[in-house]
Amino acid sequence: MLEAYRNWRRERILKRSSIDEAAWRAVLARFPFTQALLASEQTRLRDLAALFLHEKSIVGAGGLMVSEEMRIAVATQACILILNLDIDYYRGWTEVIVYPDEFVAEYEYMDESGIAHHVAEPMTGESWLAGPVVLSWADAEQRGGETGYNVVIHEFAHKIDMLNGNANGFPPLHAGMSRGKWAEVFSAAYADLRRRVDRGDCAGLDPYAAESPAEYFAVLSEAFFEVPDTVRATYGEVYCQLATFYRQDPAARRDRQLALATVP
Repeated sequence: MLEAYRNWRRERILKRSSIDEAAWRAVLARFPFTQALLASEQTRLRDLAALFLHEKSIVGAGGLMVSEEMRIAVATQACILILNLDIDYYRGWTEVIVYPDEFVAEYEYMDESGIAHHVAEPMTGESWLAGPVVLSWADAEQRGGETGYNVVIHEFAHKIDMLNGNANGFPPLHAGMSRGKWAEVFSAAYADLRRRVDRGDCAGLDPYAAESPAEYFAVLSEAFFEVPDTVRATYGEVYCQLATFYRQDPAARRDRQLALATVP
């Protein structure tokens, strides 16, 4: 009964929602990972983006005026992670805040000696447990590149990681996935990347992945969609775990796209 009502409600939202066609086409053209989708996948992504925009407010801060194309761009990148999952993976919060550029996050903490510290740190993105996602638009406009940098995918990977508590690189796995195997694969790969970063060899990945297991999961999620061949070649077992978790194979999509491009 509950599922039937949920599906009815979503169909009703989609009938009443509309995404501007020109803006949608412009956003699809922005990202290699959307260009590689089948037409049926692009349609599903558009529906998810429409549901996302219905459920979340995307607001500007620091004087930024958020255009409709910007809203669609944020929603599209957020929803690529859940293309074969469900919009409920973003449940429990309602707001995306977008600054023009880097913003300053202020917080306090107490060290081991009991001394309180106040920190003001410039950031490009931030995800709050049960709270908003905060983004720098200057960084959200960047995508791809050699390390697969994508701040939107990064922060929404944190949101998925937070479904079972504070981000720790261990999101709630699907039935049939092994928690032991996930821990084994990610722990080994994370330790390897830390050694590589110490040697100055980042294996084509953003060295920020070596900051913590939570950041490793978020950065590898970025790379999984933006530069899947790099992840598949360097950390094949991590790639397989991510493909099983996200229920997607971006490298195979890219292979298919390249094969079609070479057909005379």
